[in-house]
Amino acid sequence: MNHRVLVVDDSRFIYDEMRYALENTEFTVAGHCVSGEEVLPMYEALHPDLVTMDIVLPGIDGLETSARLLKAHPDARIIIVSSLDYEETEEKAKSLGVETFLFKPFEREDLIRALRFAAGEIH
Repeated sequence: MNHRVLVVDDSRFIYDEMRYALENTEFTVAGHCVSGEEVLPMYEALHPDLVTMDIVLPGIDGLETSARLLKAHPDARIIIVSSLDYEETEEKAKSLGVETFLFKPFEREDLIRALRFAAGEIH
């Protein structure tokens, strides 16, 4: 099954890295947002299966963006992908309903595993 992924990250490098990492997998990058404000309209236009969300974004941060997205779309499946390695940040993300947390820099295999977990393919 092919899963469509919305990448939310203000770094063009991370966006390109994710696109490259997901080539020839069951995941396709469907869209890209560089700020929290863009996420809800883009999500509603694309209806992606999964969302990767950075925490540090211009404007609304990734945690608040995740909260807003999940309030509007409780079935949204979000993977936080961040370099912020703080236990309280990871706990807050999970308390919001985020599926999993992946730290930057990430390995291709770890990204694919996190996406498969969020998609319900592995436990």
